[in-house]
Amino acid sequence: METEVLGAAAQAEYSMWSLFWRATIVVKIVMFMLLAASVWVWAVLLQKVAQFRLARRNAAKFDRRFWSGEPLDELHAEIGDSPSGASERIFSAAMSEWSRSHRDDGGLIPGAQSRIDRAMDVAIGRERDRLTSGLTFLATVGSVGPFVGLFGTVWGIMHAFTEIAAQQNTNLAVVAPGIAEALLATGLGLLAAIPAVVFYNKLTRDADRIVGSYEAFADEFATIISRQADAADVSRAA
Repeated sequence: METEVLGAAAQAEYSMWSLFWRATIVVKIVMFMLLAASVWVWAVLLQKVAQFRLARRNAAKFDRRFWSGEPLDELHAEIGDSPSGASERIFSAAMSEWSRSHRDDGGLIPGAQSRIDRAMDVAIGRERDRLTSGLTFLATVGSVGPFVGLFGTVWGIMHAFTEIAAQQNTNLAVVAPGIAEALLATGLGLLAAIPAVVFYNKLTRDADRIVGSYEAFADEFATIISRQADAADVSRAA
């Protein structure tokens, strides 16, 4: 009997597919979840890389138009009600509030500067949410993935020891297949978690840099608006 068990263990395949196929249903579910999470992590990376690249391109394009010397009112009119990029949306939010803050006599309603600043802050907050959407998933996979894999390993080893007790054989050829199947779950957990952590840190840093450029633009634009408002007050006083 022992010879037959050892012979069967020696003939068993140890490829990843074979280990997966021989695992218990619970371990299979864990492995499938980790594989799906790993694929989704890479999908988030590709989507974010494309989104960040487009955001940088739109910001650079708008900066060239903004600093070209074109009157701000004309630039706002050209953008219209459908700004195509984040910088345009921030600019449009500020210009819309600037237009609404003028009285019929051309003067500014008190508190216009603070309202314009808040309008840009709200627009920047929305852009930050767009840039960071999906990053929470990466953080979750990075922190939870190893533990999910460890759960699959613990469950698989428990099942392996149950099989060992049933066969009453502790030979390594008998023990090894069950332990290998269990450890595969931990490997898949790390396979999902390590890229997730790396991508989360990289994408978070890139998102912060892009948002920082939006905030720098908002500060510069607020300075221009304040200068124009002060000039208008001086002209009316004269």
